[in-house]
Amino acid sequence: MSLLLADEIATVTFAAHLAPTIKAGIVIYLRGDLGAGKTTLVRALMHAMGHTGRVNSPTYSLLESYQIGKLHLRHFDLYRFNDASEWEAAGFRDEFNGENVCLIEWPERAQHLIPMADMEITLEVSITATGCNGRNLTVRAISQTGLECLNLLQN
Repeated sequence: MSLLLADEIATVTFAAHLAPTIKAGIVIYLRGDLGAGKTTLVRALMHAMGHTGRVNSPTYSLLESYQIGKLHLRHFDLYRFNDASEWEAAGFRDEFNGENVCLIEWPERAQHLIPMADMEITLEVSITATGCNGRNLTVRAISQTGLECLNLLQN
């Protein structure tokens, strides 16, 4: 599934459609260059899911944890990892317990150590016809869980 998100309002709208498809235990990789909008998408998704508080970027903390209703969300940013072994040293393995929703920015920094994604979302900066910085968004299902979410999202 591919979309052009012309502005932040379009990102919020996409997140509102994605939110009801999110189930406990899903692992979503978020790919894109610096400034592509990965954290903005997570923030919009969490608000669409009912989170009313602040959503912090995990750029420096590496992990931010939230609870929304019965769902436990883990937002990782692995950009600062220089070596995949830093994943082990950080002690994040226990966060992938089959119940936490795990949203991972820069998954390639620990690719062989983290669980396979159920779904992958890629954001790329795109200059729109009006000259604004839009985003090309691509959603790809990798597992059966991801396919179920993608099917719900497309309907």
